[in-house]
Amino acid sequence: MRTLGLLLGLFLMSVVVTAQAKETAYNITITIDNVANDNGSVLAGLHNVETFMKGKGVQNLQSTIKDGKITLVFKDVKPGEYAILAMHDKNNNKQMDREANGMPTEDYGISGSSTPYGPPSFNDAKFTVTDKDLEFAIRF
Repeated sequence: MRTLGLLLGLFLMSVVVTAQAKETAYNITITIDNVANDNGSVLAGLHNVETFMKGKGVQNLQSTIKDGKITLVFKDVKPGEYAILAMHDKNNNKQMDREANGMPTEDYGISGSSTPYGPPSFNDAKFTVTDKDLEFAIRF
């Protein structure tokens, strides 16, 4: 009887732990439907405040373009504050190309608002992952 009670307790505990693990990670789907052409690829990074505009994000994805559209999914994202940066890497060199004056020559967009004038800020792009999957349409 004691063994049965112990086994039942362990089973219930494993169910609770498994349920909690599934509840603490979510998917973020982004779509971009105004890519200028199908050349190159779209790069997107999921960033926290520490990684924003400083290189690689918490997760980084790449997509080929079909008919000026892409869809990407960041998987297993933990609750917290994030921002998404995306760019059309027309020549597949994995970096933002710029004019001599520093202006980008490749299209880009961020979560949270339309493309800003000037460098994007984390506060302009941030959103919070709490308790559900999220979807964003990003415009270049």
